Amino acid sequence: MNPALLLTITGTTKKQVMLVMATLVIIVALPFMAVFSLGTATVEYLFGSDSSDSTSAISTTTQGLYEGQEIAGDSYAWGNCTYWAFALRLKADDPIPTTWGNANTWAIRAILDGYQVDHTPEPNAVMQTTAGDLGHVAYVTAVDPVTGAWTISEMNAKGLDVVDITTYPAAAAKNYSFHTR
Repeated sequence: MNPALLLTITGTTKKQVMLVMATLVIIVALPFMAVFSLGTATVEYLFGSDSSDSTSAISTTTQGLYEGQEIAGDSYAWGNCTYWAFALRLKADDPIPTTWGNANTWAIRAILDGYQVDHTPEPNAVMQTTAGDLGHVAYVTAVDPVTGAWTISEMNAKGLDVVDITTYPAAAAKNYSFHTR
């Protein structure tokens, strides 16, 4: 048989080849579409970045996924930073209201509820930033009395339900609000 005849594709076969090619493109694209549909924070996490202020952080240690029981009375969205900050304040026997909403509204809600809001970190304070679409909150676990470096426990900076500990130098506090009684 003539090889030139084998290379000649009829109109019906061309349509079949195009259909197969289009199907392959879709199959290859589906995993990428699935990952990108999870949002910017997930994509940044997968590519080695995150939405936290890692440029000024002294250190960050990822502790992993929270595997504890659901926190009774915590009405904030499970796995998010607000859920974790509320839980840690509750554990410290200094609960905050369940009505503060997304992280980007916590400073104004804290002021309205009589909390002191400033740029001074102290243990048991809630750290807050309005960066990003919904902001971010964390719980201040320690402040070094000599250097002023402060450490937070946070959730969802590196991915949904992921808990990590981050330490910042004293100078970074000017970029955040801290809520205390």
